[in-house]
Amino acid sequence: MHDHAHDHHDHHDGHDHDHHDHDHHHGHGHAHVHAPKNFGRAFAIGIGLNSAFVLIEAAFGFFANSMSLLADAGHNLGDVLGLAVAWVASELVKRAPSARFTYGFRGSSILAALFNAVFLLVAVGAIAWEAIWRLGEPQPVAGAVVMWVAAAGIVVNGFTAWLFASGGKDDINLRGAFLHMASDALVSAGVVAVGAAIALTGALWLDPVVSLIISGLIIWGTWRLLVESLSMSLAAVPPRIDPAKVREFLCAKPGVAALHDLHIWPMSTTHVALTCHLVMPTGHPGDAFLHELAQELAEKFGIDHPTVQIEIDPSPACALAPDEVV
Repeated sequence: MHDHAHDHHDHHDGHDHDHHDHDHHHGHGHAHVHAPKNFGRAFAIGIGLNSAFVLIEAAFGFFANSMSLLADAGHNLGDVLGLAVAWVASELVKRAPSARFTYGFRGSSILAALFNAVFLLVAVGAIAWEAIWRLGEPQPVAGAVVMWVAAAGIVVNGFTAWLFASGGKDDINLRGAFLHMASDALVSAGVVAVGAAIALTGALWLDPVVSLIISGLIIWGTWRLLVESLSMSLAAVPPRIDPAKVREFLCAKPGVAALHDLHIWPMSTTHVALTCHLVMPTGHPGDAFLHELAQELAEKFGIDHPTVQIEIDPSPACALAPDEVV
Protein backbone atom coordinates (compact mmCIF):
# COMPACT_ATOMS: atom_id res chain seq x y z
CA MET A 1 0.00 0.00 0.00
CA HIS A 2 1.52 3.30 -1.09
CA ASP A 3 -0.03 6.51 0.15
CA HIS A 4 2.62 8.70 -1.43
CA ALA A 5 1.69 12.17 -2.61
CA HIS A 6 2.58 11.06 -6.16
CA ASP A 7 0.81 7.71 -6.46
CA HIS A 8 0.72 7.84 -10.26
CA HIS A 9 4.53 7.78 -10.28
CA ASP A 10 4.86 4.76 -8.00
CA HIS A 11 6.16 2.54 -10.80
CA HIS A 12 9.33 4.65 -11.00
CA ASP A 13 12.24 4.22 -8.63
CA GLY A 14 12.58 7.96 -8.43
CA HIS A 15 11.46 11.09 -10.22
CA ASP A 16 12.67 14.65 -10.22
CA HIS A 17 11.47 18.10 -11.05
CA ASP A 18 13.84 20.80 -12.25
CA HIS A 19 12.53 24.26 -11.38
CA HIS A 20 15.13 26.57 -12.88
CA ASP A 21 13.60 29.72 -11.41
CA HIS A 22 14.81 28.79 -7.94
CA ASP A 23 17.14 25.89 -8.66
CA HIS A 24 15.13 23.43 -6.58
CA HIS A 25 15.33 19.70 -7.26
CA HIS A 26 13.17 16.95 -5.87
CA GLY A 27 13.88 13.25 -5.90
CA HIS A 28 11.33 10.73 -4.72
CA GLY A 29 12.26 7.10 -4.13
CA HIS A 30 10.27 4.55 -2.20
CA ALA A 31 11.58 2.53 0.71
CA HIS A 32 9.51 -0.55 0.02
CA VAL A 33 10.33 -2.14 3.38
CA HIS A 34 8.38 0.63 5.11
CA ALA A 35 5.12 0.23 3.20
CA PRO A 36 2.68 -0.87 5.93
CA LYS A 37 0.22 -3.65 5.24
CA ASN A 38 -3.49 -2.96 5.47
CA PHE A 39 -4.33 -3.34 9.17
CA GLY A 40 -7.95 -2.12 8.81
CA ARG A 41 -9.35 -5.59 9.48
CA ALA A 42 -7.07 -6.01 12.52
CA PHE A 43 -8.35 -2.70 13.94
CA ALA A 44 -11.99 -3.65 13.30
CA ILE A 45 -11.64 -7.09 14.94
CA GLY A 46 -9.61 -5.64 17.83
CA ILE A 47 -12.07 -2.85 18.58
CA GLY A 48 -15.11 -5.16 18.31
CA LEU A 49 -13.66 -7.93 20.49
CA ASN A 50 -12.32 -5.60 23.16
CA SER A 51 -15.48 -3.44 23.33
CA ALA A 52 -17.55 -6.57 24.02
CA PHE A 53 -15.05 -7.79 26.61
CA VAL A 54 -15.00 -4.40 28.42
CA LEU A 55 -18.79 -4.62 28.95
CA ILE A 56 -18.62 -8.25 30.16
CA GLU A 57 -15.64 -7.60 32.45
CA ALA A 58 -17.24 -4.50 34.01
CA ALA A 59 -20.46 -6.43 34.71
CA PHE A 60 -18.56 -9.28 36.39
CA GLY A 61 -16.46 -6.71 38.28
CA PHE A 62 -19.60 -5.36 39.94
CA PHE A 63 -20.89 -8.91 40.53
CA ALA A 64 -17.64 -10.10 42.19
CA ASN A 65 -17.06 -6.79 44.05
CA SER A 66 -13.64 -6.78 42.42
CA MET A 67 -11.90 -3.45 41.92
CA SER A 68 -9.10 -5.26 40.09
CA LEU A 69 -11.59 -6.47 37.44
CA LEU A 70 -13.15 -3.00 37.18
CA ALA A 71 -9.69 -1.42 36.90
CA ASP A 72 -8.78 -3.96 34.20
CA ALA A 73 -12.02 -3.12 32.36
CA GLY A 74 -11.14 0.58 32.57
CA HIS A 75 -7.70 -0.19 31.20
CA ASN A 76 -9.23 -2.19 28.35
CA LEU A 77 -11.62 0.69 27.60
CA GLY A 78 -8.62 3.02 27.32
CA ASP A 79 -7.08 0.67 24.80
CA VAL A 80 -10.30 0.44 22.77
CA LEU A 81 -10.22 4.24 22.49
CA GLY A 82 -6.50 4.08 21.66
CA LEU A 83 -7.14 1.51 18.92
CA ALA A 84 -9.94 3.67 17.51
CA VAL A 85 -7.63 6.71 17.38
CA ALA A 86 -4.85 4.66 15.74
CA TRP A 87 -7.31 3.33 13.15
CA VAL A 88 -8.63 6.80 12.32
CA ALA A 89 -5.02 8.00 11.94
CA SER A 90 -4.10 5.06 9.68
CA GLU A 91 -7.03 5.98 7.42
CA LEU A 92 -6.25 9.73 7.48
CA VAL A 93 -2.68 8.95 6.38
CA LYS A 94 -4.09 7.73 3.04
CA ARG A 95 -5.89 11.02 2.34
CA ALA A 96 -4.56 12.92 -0.67
CA PRO A 97 -2.74 16.22 -0.06
CA SER A 98 -4.64 19.48 -0.44
CA ALA A 99 -3.55 23.06 -1.14
CA ARG A 100 -3.54 23.70 2.63
CA PHE A 101 -2.38 20.28 3.93
CA THR A 102 0.42 19.71 1.44
CA TYR A 103 1.59 16.49 3.14
CA GLY A 104 -1.98 15.19 3.40
CA PHE A 105 -2.77 13.95 6.91
CA ARG A 106 0.33 11.81 7.36
CA GLY A 107 1.27 13.61 10.56
CA SER A 108 -1.94 12.35 12.21
CA SER A 109 -0.22 8.96 12.72
CA ILE A 110 2.41 10.71 14.89
CA LEU A 111 -0.28 12.47 16.93
CA ALA A 112 -2.11 9.15 17.40
CA ALA A 113 1.06 7.43 18.66
CA LEU A 114 1.63 10.29 21.13
CA PHE A 115 -2.00 10.23 22.28
CA ASN A 116 -1.89 6.44 22.77
CA ALA A 117 1.28 6.61 24.88
CA VAL A 118 -0.10 9.41 27.08
CA PHE A 119 -3.51 7.73 27.41
CA LEU A 120 -1.98 4.39 28.43
CA LEU A 121 0.22 6.06 31.05
CA VAL A 122 -2.81 7.92 32.45
CA ALA A 123 -4.82 4.66 32.59
CA VAL A 124 -1.96 2.90 34.38
CA GLY A 125 -1.71 5.84 36.80
CA ALA A 126 -5.40 5.38 37.67
CA ILE A 127 -4.86 1.66 38.33
CA ALA A 128 -1.82 2.40 40.52
CA TRP A 129 -3.78 5.03 42.48
CA GLU A 130 -6.57 2.52 43.13
CA ALA A 131 -4.02 -0.13 44.15
CA ILE A 132 -2.36 2.21 46.68
CA TRP A 133 -5.78 3.02 48.18
CA ARG A 134 -6.60 -0.70 48.49
CA LEU A 135 -3.33 -1.36 50.34
CA GLY A 136 -4.82 0.59 53.23
CA GLU A 137 -8.36 -0.74 52.91
CA PRO A 138 -8.49 -4.32 51.53
CA GLN A 139 -11.88 -5.26 50.06
CA PRO A 140 -13.58 -8.70 49.99
CA VAL A 141 -13.28 -10.20 46.51
CA ALA A 142 -14.85 -13.25 44.77
CA GLY A 143 -11.50 -14.73 43.74
CA ALA A 144 -12.75 -17.55 41.49
CA VAL A 145 -14.90 -15.20 39.36
CA VAL A 146 -11.97 -12.79 39.03
CA MET A 147 -9.74 -15.63 37.91
CA TRP A 148 -12.00 -16.93 35.12
CA VAL A 149 -12.97 -13.53 33.72
CA ALA A 150 -9.35 -12.35 33.68
CA ALA A 151 -8.33 -15.62 31.97
CA ALA A 152 -10.80 -14.78 29.18
CA GLY A 153 -9.07 -11.37 29.02
CA ILE A 154 -5.70 -13.02 28.36
CA VAL A 155 -7.20 -14.82 25.33
CA VAL A 156 -8.93 -11.70 23.93
CA ASN A 157 -5.93 -9.39 24.44
CA GLY A 158 -3.36 -11.96 23.37
CA PHE A 159 -5.22 -12.62 20.12
CA THR A 160 -5.59 -8.88 19.40
CA ALA A 161 -1.89 -8.27 20.12
CA TRP A 162 -1.02 -11.05 17.66
CA LEU A 163 -3.05 -9.26 14.93
CA PHE A 164 -0.69 -6.26 15.19
CA ALA A 165 2.59 -8.09 15.95
CA SER A 166 3.94 -7.99 12.38
CA GLY A 167 3.44 -4.22 11.95
CA GLY A 168 5.39 -3.01 14.99
CA LYS A 169 8.84 -3.13 13.36
CA ASP A 170 8.09 -0.45 10.77
CA ASP A 171 5.31 1.65 12.27
CA ILE A 172 5.38 3.18 15.76
CA ASN A 173 1.58 3.46 15.60
CA LEU A 174 1.08 -0.27 15.06
CA ARG A 175 3.66 -0.91 17.79
CA GLY A 176 1.51 1.26 20.06
CA ALA A 177 -1.53 -0.92 19.28
CA PHE A 178 0.52 -4.08 19.90
CA LEU A 179 1.93 -2.69 23.17
CA HIS A 180 -1.55 -1.81 24.40
CA MET A 181 -2.90 -5.29 23.75
CA ALA A 182 0.19 -7.10 25.05
CA SER A 183 0.13 -4.99 28.23
CA ASP A 184 -3.57 -5.81 28.68
CA ALA A 185 -2.80 -9.52 28.41
CA LEU A 186 -0.11 -8.98 31.07
CA VAL A 187 -2.60 -7.17 33.34
CA SER A 188 -5.13 -9.98 32.87
CA ALA A 189 -2.48 -12.59 33.75
CA GLY A 190 -1.71 -10.68 36.95
CA VAL A 191 -5.40 -10.51 37.78
CA VAL A 192 -5.74 -14.30 37.23
CA ALA A 193 -2.88 -14.89 39.67
CA VAL A 194 -4.48 -12.53 42.20
CA GLY A 195 -7.87 -14.25 41.85
CA ALA A 196 -6.30 -17.69 42.38
CA ALA A 197 -4.28 -16.54 45.40
CA ILE A 198 -7.28 -14.82 47.01
CA ALA A 199 -9.47 -17.89 46.43
CA LEU A 200 -6.84 -20.17 48.00
CA THR A 201 -5.45 -18.01 50.85
CA GLY A 202 -7.81 -15.07 51.36
CA ALA A 203 -4.80 -12.71 51.26
CA LEU A 204 -6.54 -9.54 49.98
CA TRP A 205 -3.33 -7.45 50.10
CA LEU A 206 -2.02 -9.43 47.08
CA ASP A 207 -4.51 -7.64 44.79
CA PRO A 208 -3.06 -4.10 45.13
CA VAL A 209 0.57 -5.29 45.32
CA VAL A 210 0.36 -7.24 42.04
CA SER A 211 -1.53 -4.31 40.44
CA LEU A 212 1.36 -1.97 41.31
CA ILE A 213 3.97 -4.39 39.91
CA ILE A 214 2.02 -4.69 36.63
CA SER A 215 1.62 -0.89 36.44
CA GLY A 216 5.41 -0.51 36.73
CA LEU A 217 5.98 -3.02 33.92
CA ILE A 218 3.52 -1.23 31.62
CA ILE A 219 5.10 2.18 32.32
CA TRP A 220 8.52 0.71 31.53
CA GLY A 221 7.22 -0.73 28.23
CA THR A 222 5.35 2.41 27.17
CA TRP A 223 8.05 4.97 27.98
CA ARG A 224 9.94 4.38 24.71
CA LEU A 225 6.74 4.84 22.70
CA LEU A 226 6.15 8.16 24.49
CA VAL A 227 9.71 9.40 23.92
CA GLU A 228 9.73 8.36 20.23
CA SER A 229 6.33 9.89 19.44
CA LEU A 230 7.33 13.13 21.23
CA SER A 231 10.56 13.22 19.21
CA MET A 232 8.64 12.63 15.97
CA SER A 233 6.20 15.44 16.76
CA LEU A 234 9.23 17.75 17.20
CA ALA A 235 10.57 16.67 13.76
CA ALA A 236 13.58 14.80 15.19
CA VAL A 237 15.58 12.48 12.93
CA PRO A 238 14.02 8.98 13.30
CA PRO A 239 16.16 6.76 15.58
CA ARG A 240 16.79 4.18 12.84
CA ILE A 241 18.59 6.83 10.72
CA ASP A 242 22.11 8.04 11.58
CA PRO A 243 22.28 11.68 10.36
CA ALA A 244 26.12 11.58 10.38
CA LYS A 245 26.06 8.67 7.90
CA VAL A 246 23.56 10.50 5.67
CA ARG A 247 25.82 13.58 5.71
CA GLU A 248 28.86 11.42 4.93
CA PHE A 249 27.01 9.70 2.07
CA LEU A 250 25.93 13.02 0.49
CA CYS A 251 29.37 14.64 0.86
CA ALA A 252 31.01 11.64 -0.82
CA LYS A 253 28.97 12.05 -4.02
CA PRO A 254 31.15 13.14 -6.99
CA GLY A 255 31.23 16.92 -7.53
CA VAL A 256 29.94 17.79 -4.03
CA ALA A 257 32.29 20.37 -2.45
CA ALA A 258 30.13 21.18 0.58
CA LEU A 259 26.79 20.41 2.19
CA HIS A 260 24.58 22.58 4.39
CA ASP A 261 20.99 23.03 5.60
CA LEU A 262 20.52 19.26 6.00
CA HIS A 263 17.17 18.33 7.59
CA ILE A 264 15.73 14.83 8.07
CA TRP A 265 12.31 14.46 9.66
CA PRO A 266 9.32 12.08 9.81
CA MET A 267 6.26 13.12 7.78
CA SER A 268 4.36 10.21 9.37
CA THR A 269 5.23 7.16 11.43
CA THR A 270 6.45 5.42 8.25
CA HIS A 271 7.53 8.20 5.82
CA VAL A 272 10.72 10.23 6.11
CA ALA A 273 11.63 13.46 4.29
CA LEU A 274 15.01 15.11 3.68
CA THR A 275 16.07 18.54 2.44
CA CYS A 276 19.61 19.80 1.89
CA HIS A 277 21.75 22.20 -0.14
CA LEU A 278 24.65 20.69 -2.11
CA VAL A 279 27.45 23.03 -3.24
CA MET A 280 28.69 21.72 -6.64
CA PRO A 281 31.11 24.28 -8.21
CA THR A 282 31.71 22.10 -11.30
CA GLY A 283 28.13 22.71 -12.40
CA HIS A 284 24.70 21.14 -12.19
CA PRO A 285 25.06 17.32 -12.18
CA GLY A 286 21.92 16.65 -14.25
CA ASP A 287 18.69 14.77 -13.63
CA ALA A 288 20.32 11.32 -13.73
CA PHE A 289 22.37 12.26 -10.63
CA LEU A 290 19.17 13.29 -8.81
CA HIS A 291 17.31 10.11 -9.85
CA GLU A 292 20.16 7.97 -8.56
CA LEU A 293 20.46 10.01 -5.34
CA ALA A 294 16.73 9.59 -4.60
CA GLN A 295 16.92 5.84 -5.19
CA GLU A 296 20.02 5.40 -2.99
CA LEU A 297 18.55 7.48 -0.13
CA ALA A 298 15.44 5.25 -0.22
CA GLU A 299 17.42 1.99 -0.32
CA LYS A 300 20.19 2.87 2.17
CA PHE A 301 18.30 4.98 4.70
CA GLY A 302 14.54 4.57 4.06
CA ILE A 303 14.25 8.28 3.15
CA ASP A 304 11.46 8.42 0.58
CA HIS A 305 10.85 12.15 0.09
CA PRO A 306 14.19 13.95 -0.60
CA THR A 307 14.41 17.53 -1.86
CA VAL A 308 17.89 18.63 -2.95
CA GLN A 309 18.93 22.19 -3.84
CA ILE A 310 22.05 22.55 -5.98
CA GLU A 311 24.26 25.64 -5.46
CA ILE A 312 26.95 26.13 -8.10
CA ASP A 313 28.59 29.41 -7.07
CA PRO A 314 29.38 29.46 -3.32
CA SER A 315 30.66 33.08 -3.33
CA PRO A 316 27.35 34.78 -2.40
CA ALA A 317 27.08 32.75 0.84
CA CYS A 318 23.76 30.94 1.37
CA ALA A 319 21.86 32.46 4.30
CA LEU A 320 21.07 28.93 5.53
CA ALA A 321 24.67 27.68 5.37
CA PRO A 322 25.62 28.06 9.08
CA ASP A 323 24.71 24.97 11.13
CA GLU A 324 22.95 27.03 13.82
CA VAL A 325 20.59 28.67 11.27
CA VAL A 326 17.22 26.99 10.62
